[in-house]
Amino acid sequence: MASALDIITAGRPPRAAFVDYPLGHTSGKPFDATDQLRVTRAALAAFETVTQPGELVTIPGRWADDDGWQAEAMRADAGDQRSPRDTTPRYQYAEDRRLAEANRPVG
Repeated sequence: MASALDIITAGRPPRAAFVDYPLGHTSGKPFDATDQLRVTRAALAAFETVTQPGELVTIPGRWADDDGWQAEAMRADAGDQRSPRDTTPRYQYAEDRRLAEANRPVG
């Protein structure tokens, strides 16, 4: 499950469920058990319906202030200095890189 489409797309998981909610609220709205159950059930149902590797299911939903949080998140002057997502591997520690490269399949 993910609420950041660019991140889940770059990560290329075998299957994924996307909900267009603010980051940190992937499994539903806080204190809204009905919405949390709906989102979770839809994500679990994707395990039965997804047939193609890399398929992404979008779970419908509306945040109470869709226009407000999305507009704020997309503001060019908001100070977001992150690099665009790509497929370049990044590692937290040099040892992580060493282990990943040592165990990379030959092909």
